[in-house]
Amino acid sequence: MMKRDHHNRRVLAYHLIITAYGFWLPNDPRGSWSDSVRSFDLRRFGPATKVTDTRSHAYRPHDREKRLAAKAALARPAVRFNGLQARAIASGFSRKIASVDIVVHACAVMPDHVHFVIARSCSSIEHICGQLKASASRELLEQGLHPFQNELYTDGTRPSPWARGQWAPFLFDDAYIRRAIAYVRNNPIRYGMKSQQWKFITPYPTN
Repeated sequence: MMKRDHHNRRVLAYHLIITAYGFWLPNDPRGSWSDSVRSFDLRRFGPATKVTDTRSHAYRPHDREKRLAAKAALARPAVRFNGLQARAIASGFSRKIASVDIVVHACAVMPDHVHFVIARSCSSIEHICGQLKASASRELLEQGLHPFQNELYTDGTRPSPWARGQWAPFLFDDAYIRRAIAYVRNNPIRYGMKSQQWKFITPYPTN
């Protein structure tokens, strides 16, 4: 069945955003995608600041000092991926994309988050996101590049380099999809990075 939003519009694709640990906190004063603050260390900075719209809040006026103080209170330093780690992450994505029914039209691996444009499939975007995160984490670990390579919890598990959840605005038509693809392709360039060409990308039809 074709997925629809509350306005009964057909969902054709998603602009999936996956963030690294510490990139955007659940009680960020600009708003967040979280329903709750699970970390005890962060609760003193206030409750979750959930927003329901899909626009960017990155440039919204806010208390910057409070935001940075909350980041400093994290149990571990916020993750920032270097070039080698970015390539390992993309390799992990490629492995998973090749093994399941995922069509990716654009991808940008940034130092602290990842953008995708992914065509709708029979799997939920939440499930796809979980698969992509897990595969990228395994690749980082296998290459000895995991940000928490030598850190283990008491139960033997390792902290994730990714934040919980994801942000996945719906894309309803050709114009939405093309704008999202252009945004993702240009994102590295906007931040002074080289353009990214990944082998797992399926070009979006031109007509």
